[in-house]
Amino acid sequence: MDFTYNSNQIALYHSDNNLLAEVTFPTVDQNTVNINHTFVDDSLRGQGVAGQLMEAAAKQLRSENKKAILTCTYAVKWFEKHPEYNDLVK
Repeated sequence: MDFTYNSNQIALYHSDNNLLAEVTFPTVDQNTVNINHTFVDDSLRGQGVAGQLMEAAAKQLRSENKKAILTCTYAVKWFEKHPEYNDLVK
């Protein structure tokens, strides 16, 4: 997947620039973000896109030495299933 990386969002756009999927993580403080929203368009559901977005977000947080508060229910479940990223959860 060709994700677009922004400071507080990782997204997937259709060629017509319509949003197809995203994970958002606004800044809480200098070292912390809040993973608060995951969206996947109906046309992509069941294909693992949300998981790929979450893994991309986790890798980005690790590379930036940041921690995450999880208020998105999908993020909570994803991190429970991926203990290798538990060091990122605040």
